Amino acid sequence: MIETVRVKICGITNLDDALTATDAGADALGFNFVPAAPAARQITPEVAARIIARLPPFITCVGLVADQDLAPILGTCPLDALQYYGNEPPEALRALGVPRVIKAFRVADEADITRIEPYIGSIAAALLDARVPGRLGGTGRAFPWELAVAAQRYGVPIILAGGLTPANVAEAVRIARPYAVDVASGVEAAPGHKDPEKVRAFIAAVRSALL
Repeated sequence: MIETVRVKICGITNLDDALTATDAGADALGFNFVPAAPAARQITPEVAARIIARLPPFITCVGLVADQDLAPILGTCPLDALQYYGNEPPEALRALGVPRVIKAFRVADEADITRIEPYIGSIAAALLDARVPGRLGGTGRAFPWELAVAAQRYGVPIILAGGLTPANVAEAVRIARPYAVDVASGVEAAPGHKDPEKVRAFIAAVRSALL
């Protein structure tokens, strides 16, 4: 029985949004370094480092990357974990010697879940996002949450993403029983800027979902 579901607020681009999220009870913040991501949601390692320096303790800071050179990021920005959205093979993740590894998997059906198996032993968690052709993630679309239940057979923590909002996240948590949930566009006022009320409502919905 899951008693706590962690919350990651992703696509942080400024200090105000970061502090709003942590004040509301977020466990983790995501910083998007992926060059192919929408420009409004990207951040540079230098700006991310300045934000992280102002955060309260015990907040997990996660960098989003995809098939890119990590040296400029890790040499500048103190991250606790990396979330990979690219085509990184399991052996590459094992060899990197970087912070804890989260691998994102784009899913739409049961067959997509099987791609987790080769990564067992190489990742700390698997993030499941909706599979949309031509998009790495951040589509704002959901996938069948029952697939997150099926993915738990691989024995790695499951992070649920894709199309989550304050209105549907409680139902998603009750169905999927994930280790954590991840939201970006679902709590935005505009691309790259969070809506404080949506952030607070999202986290409150997650916290109440399993009561």
